[in-house]
Amino acid sequence: MSLRLLLSSTLAVSAVALSAVAADQPAYAPPAPWVDVAAIPPPPPEEGAPAIQFLVEDHQSRLDPAGDAFYSRSVVKILKPEGLTDVKSLGVIWSPDTETITFHTLNIIRGDQVIDLLTDHAKMLVLRRETNLEQASLDGRITASRQIDGLQTGDVLDFSYTRTHADPVVKGHSFANDGMSFPGVAGRYRATISWPKGEKVQWKTMPGFGDPKLDSKDGRTVLVFDKTDAEAPKAPIGAPLRFRRVGQIQATSFQSWNEVSKLMAPLYAKASDIPATSPIRAEAAAIAASTTDPKTRAFAALQLVENKTRYFFIGMGEGGYVPAEADDTWARRFGDCKAKTALLLSLLKALNVPAEPVLVNLGSGDGIDEMPPSLAAFNHVLVRVKVGTESYWLDGTRTGDTNPGSMHAPPYRWGLPVRPDGASLEQIVEPQITVPQSYTLVHLDASKGLETLAPAKISITYSGIYATQWRALIARTPKADFERSLRQQYSNPAGGMEIEQVAWRDDAVHDLFTIEMSGTDDMDWKKNQDLGVREFHVGTGAAPRPFPKREPSANRDAPFAIPYPSYTRSRTEIVLPEGGKGFTVRGPMGIAKVAGYEIASGSSIQGDMASFTVDRHSVVMEITAAEAEAANHQIRELRDVESFVRAPAQASAAAGS
Repeated sequence: MSLRLLLSSTLAVSAVALSAVAADQPAYAPPAPWVDVAAIPPPPPEEGAPAIQFLVEDHQSRLDPAGDAFYSRSVVKILKPEGLTDVKSLGVIWSPDTETITFHTLNIIRGDQVIDLLTDHAKMLVLRRETNLEQASLDGRITASRQIDGLQTGDVLDFSYTRTHADPVVKGHSFANDGMSFPGVAGRYRATISWPKGEKVQWKTMPGFGDPKLDSKDGRTVLVFDKTDAEAPKAPIGAPLRFRRVGQIQATSFQSWNEVSKLMAPLYAKASDIPATSPIRAEAAAIAASTTDPKTRAFAALQLVENKTRYFFIGMGEGGYVPAEADDTWARRFGDCKAKTALLLSLLKALNVPAEPVLVNLGSGDGIDEMPPSLAAFNHVLVRVKVGTESYWLDGTRTGDTNPGSMHAPPYRWGLPVRPDGASLEQIVEPQITVPQSYTLVHLDASKGLETLAPAKISITYSGIYATQWRALIARTPKADFERSLRQQYSNPAGGMEIEQVAWRDDAVHDLFTIEMSGTDDMDWKKNQDLGVREFHVGTGAAPRPFPKREPSANRDAPFAIPYPSYTRSRTEIVLPEGGKGFTVRGPMGIAKVAGYEIASGSSIQGDMASFTVDRHSVVMEITAAEAEAANHQIRELRDVESFVRAPAQASAAAGS
């Protein structure tokens, strides 16, 4: 089990203090005097409780310009044997360049007996272990873990430690984040955040957290939320991310996003500054000689960085926030998003193309504008190029981009431009997709009769990022293995489809990649017992998934998120016997607007060809809860419409009835 070790971290301090606090071995000591050690309350009722019951969840954050400290304590009771399986060891991971760890307790409490697992420090396993090395990440973090020997059902486990954090890069700024993430009911949950009186700290709670109280003690402002028999709020299913951030509290000493932007600007300016003798200038000169168009120059610079430097994250030392120098990145031919951004900036500056770094969040950008400002809001950085009124976005960590169209606005919702004078958050709006991300065409030749194996062809054309991903996959995979994988994936013995040949073609100019497969399909023309004719069923009506009914929770009435932008197209073609004479089709027709999608369907016969097409296009990012409830009825109606080809009586009789 992973007991919640810490939902806080980041920021603060001077270089002098940094060298004093950083350590590559944990310490063992009682909590500092500022920590208020909670008594263990009586356990909540066991009925309906999970195998591991939380008695105490206590997190105390002490923010200070000279360095931050975060005390964390979890006390749990093992109610059922299943809980023993989840608590094999406990530990902490930290960055020795900027952090220290001090263990306070790791006790097994069995009735009146207390078993202290920290008395023998040699049993604490301390490793510098790069657990993400296979994902091209080197962060220098250290893991300290201890096996939980002798734990039994009914035991109480008491684990506490303090993490100090000090990073000179952020120049005394602090950030704390805590949240209610425990299962079931906790006997006591407490979150405390304090800072020196006179320091400006802003804070915010998310729905379901509760109302903390402001107090003062020992010259500090104290913000505390303390609740017995606490239950963590549940995030609303299907909601956009900003509504799923429930039961949290955040505090920051940054007063504005402008302040964050201004803090980062000198780092990128320094890293992207190259001397006159830099080999990067020769690369820029070659691009400049090939074109004068700034957009084309920007894309050429992007391709150079993508193709000539590989991605590798370095988070050791100042690597968490500070980009490597452009010349260093070019010399070693690898870098993380910060390093590649600095390299791109150096190239673009030499090419006289205006550009700036923009901080974003991969996967969690929705709702950043509603959060207190901090560096913790971001985990990625891009380059934005402006040509006239148009913006183009360059991500050097990508690979295989072949078309300037890849420089469209990314899906990160919000970005913070990094500028010497600072900047505010800016909304990033993805463009609507005009070319299907995937177009699947199935062609079945039943012209020889209903009982004969039909030659079959399947082609799937991908565009944009999907085309790029397929190019990369094929480049990494042996040809025979790739072909084997597709044959196995698309052959369907139960349905009669057997793939024999696999090929592909790349249209880099239009950013398209097509996979082509051929084989046979033992088409199942089923007899309609009521009509006495044979029918081939293509499928049911195209419809999005229905929306679930939400249980009572925080943000229960939040909107439902729609995958946006998205655009898919499918078409099934069937060549019919006897020139199609007497055959009929049934299927959805026209345009349906449902659940944030526009679905255009067509079913027809032209000569000997029956065809069924579906275009599904998302048109909005989200719909209201009321709209989702109403859409469920439309979704059921769409799914009830079957698509099929019906053979005439004579063809059915010839096929055998």
